[in-house]
Amino acid sequence: MGRSQETFGKKEKEKKRQKKKEEKEKKRLERKENSAGGGLSNMMAYVDENGAITDTPPDPDAKKKVIKAEDIVLGIPQQGEIDPADLIHEGKVTFFNDSKGYGFIRDLKDQESYFVHVNGLKQDVVEGDKVSFELEKGQKGLMAVRVKKI
Repeated sequence: MGRSQETFGKKEKEKKRQKKKEEKEKKRLERKENSAGGGLSNMMAYVDENGAITDTPPDPDAKKKVIKAEDIVLGIPQQGEIDPADLIHEGKVTFFNDSKGYGFIRDLKDQESYFVHVNGLKQDVVEGDKVSFELEKGQKGLMAVRVKKI
């Protein structure tokens, strides 16, 4: 007769595994009984006319707004006409390097400093000159162009 393949250690491990399985099942049943979920109706959420999330369903008898498809604007709305006087700024040259061909102009209204290149000059300028200029979008932000002495 052969020996049994089941040793004491194997029996103990199997007992522990069964006990753990039973405890896990018992805890699962306890959680299921004590849960306050209440089913699907307690988990529902609604969005009211203002976009807020609420737990009360919308009133079916409430008066609803009618929106015409023609009133819906898709895309970016058109901008109004820009007054040419708003495009011209006044400032003071704070720095200008003739050899490198660039400098900076500080706007007198908002104290913002703008880059200026020699290609954007209509007249030669030096540091301290009061100038009028227009702004254009450059590679690294707004830059002054069409710069004239005042």
